[in-house]
Amino acid sequence: MRRAYLENMHSKHIADSPSSSQQFPTPAASPRRPGRRGRPALAAGALLIAGVSLVALTGCGNSASGNGDNADSAASAPPAGKNGGKQLSKLLWMGDSIAEAEAPALEAAVKAGGAEFKSIASAGGGTVVKGEGPTAKFAEDTYKELANTAKTFHPDVIAYQVTTYDWGTAAQQTSSYEHLAKVAKDAGAELVIVSAPPFKIDDFYKSHEAAIKSAPKAAQDAAAKNAGQARFFDAAALWGTDSAAAKAQRSQDGIHTCQQGAAAFANWFGGQLSRHYSFTPAAPEKWAKGPWTGSKVYGQLKCG
Repeated sequence: MRRAYLENMHSKHIADSPSSSQQFPTPAASPRRPGRRGRPALAAGALLIAGVSLVALTGCGNSASGNGDNADSAASAPPAGKNGGKQLSKLLWMGDSIAEAEAPALEAAVKAGGAEFKSIASAGGGTVVKGEGPTAKFAEDTYKELANTAKTFHPDVIAYQVTTYDWGTAAQQTSSYEHLAKVAKDAGAELVIVSAPPFKIDDFYKSHEAAIKSAPKAAQDAAAKNAGQARFFDAAALWGTDSAAAKAQRSQDGIHTCQQGAAAFANWFGGQLSRHYSFTPAAPEKWAKGPWTGSKVYGQLKCG
């Protein structure tokens, strides 16, 4: 019932959102156009790969936070996995609908790198923050799903993208992220928390703007308190901080991402993982134009 409420709000939010001034045409061929395969599809795939490569070249540098995890955050060629780092063989992905739209590309990239992938990211939920308001109880559902999935999937790394529903005080956020680190440890996994991309703060989010702004710092603080068990990746190195800027690669609703942005994130995130774990990401040419580009989530976002 609780999740249904946010899912309904999420669906209405997408349907009612006007087109952003930063619309990006989807370079991948639509699966709803039968008979248009072969050369046109290959050309579309080449455009997607080119877009990922361009973002990689322009996304380098430290983020404003100065977190060392973000130094040289993207490179034109995937770096080799860190020698001596924890073996990354299974990655569990968590988050809300933004993470859900990134999951198809991330799955393709992680599997191409030789690791297994599973996502429990979901629209209208996914938060782990036991703060204030209606989302306080949603975290209970998230933890139940996490516990059940961890028992069967046995991840080495649990990656949580800060959600648009991580509402609460900074102290509540930090405490919740620290609890997530403990849950991950108990499951035999390390925790990675990645900041959410910038997104449009409309009427739905306006009253929670302070919490949305405090969440990344709270996550960074929680990771610092659990060094060796938890890490924080600041995705501002990839997306920037302005949701209306071209660098943010938001979809028509100003919140989510389409295929090219998802591929750029997967490429960047794989590079970050390789700096801390025994994992060598595959080059985008090996996965960026795969069948994941036709995932239904992109149709729901009107990506084309």
